[in-house]
Formats: sequence, structure tokens, C-alpha cells
Amino acid sequence: MNASADGIRAVICDFGGVLTNRLVEAFAAFQDETGISMEQLGRGMQRVAERDGEYPLFRLERGEITEEQFLHDLAWGLEPELGHRPKLHRFREIWFDALHPNEPMLSLMRELGGRGYRMAILTNNVREWEALWRSKLAVDEIFELVVDSAFVGMRKPEPEIYHLTIERLDDTLEPSQCLFVDDNELNVDAARELGLSAVRFVSNEQAIAEIRNTLGLDGAG
Repeated sequence: MNASADGIRAVICDFGGVLTNRLVEAFAAFQDETGISMEQLGRGMQRVAERDGEYPLFRLERGEITEEQFLHDLAWGLEPELGHRPKLHRFREIWFDALHPNEPMLSLMRELGGRGYRMAILTNNVREWEALWRSKLAVDEIFELVVDSAFVGMRKPEPEIYHLTIERLDDTLEPSQCLFVDDNELNVDAARELGLSAVRFVSNEQAIAEIRNTLGLDGAG
């Protein structure tokens, strides 16, 4: 085991936008195919949130509503924006066609697993999308644990999902022994508040350097 100077024993990594290309590229593909801009999409979700008290995406990611219900609600929210109720049945296909493995990050994660770090994915995701996102990369070859928000009824940045991930990975682990990697600032801030070390992914060059530095692997092959 090549533990870091801080005693980090585990790496907990996000999926979309870290182990794949940026999620904004998937939103851009959705915009290109449907003509619905990210701004319109945001306003449509806001209308649903004003009606229901919470963003529909959050409820979807906790598994509280189905993908079908989410798309129905979103189409309702977009109707005043577009002047008609759009058909969103190809949402998932457009989304995943635009996502591709981020090979430099996957290579680093594979290296860290080989060095003996406990490896987990913690993802806010959709129950009906599990087979699609897992097919994008060699999840089980690199990571010993996947915690998917839609199957555990909680989502980042809720503190409970971080605690659950650590407990499932190794119940002897302390938060301070875990490194968390995510592209969402809110999720990173929440991890730090719980005592985890954390790196916010902005680019491969930046994130890989920060991860290696945090783990004391500078100059290591």
C-alpha cells in the first residue's frame, strides 16, 4: 500500500464530468438535436420546482420518480417556454451518445487501485440509466464499490450519501482517510465539510496533478 503522507487510504470519484468528458458537452448535444437551450431547460426545471417544491432532477436522482415521470414533468415545464409541449423520449440516447470515457483519469484511477487504494464511484444518477453509464467504461475492473444515488435514496451533496459510501467501502475508514474527486463545487465543499480531502475536477492536467500531490505521488510513475 502506498499511503499518502496524510494517511489517505481510499479514493471516491464522481462519474459524469470526471471519468467522462464534460457534462456541458452532453447538454450541448441535447440543445443541438432538440433546439432547446440550456437556459430554457433550466427555466423549465424551475417551473416544475415551483410547482412541486423541488427540482425534478433531484427527485429523479434519488429514485423518487421514474425517468418517464421526470420527462413528463419537464415537458410540462417547458411548454410555456416553447409554446408547445416537447417530446423528450430520446433524452437519454442524446445524452449518452455525447459522453465518452476520459482516458487520462481512468488511467490514474487504475493506477491508484493498483497501488492499493480502496476505490469507489459515488454518482448522482438515474435508475433507468445504470446499464448505459456502466457500459461507458470498465467500472468493475477499477472500482470495488459503486454508490448510485438512485438506488440509495439520497444524493450529493447530502452528507448521508458520503457517510454511506465510506461505510460500504470499509467500515474502518475515517473521512480524513478518503480523497473525494468531483467536478461540482457544491459536492466538493460538502465533502470537505465532512472531513474528506477533496479535489475539484476542472481539467485533466489540473486534477491529476492535484490528486497525485495530495496522495504524495509526485514524480511517481
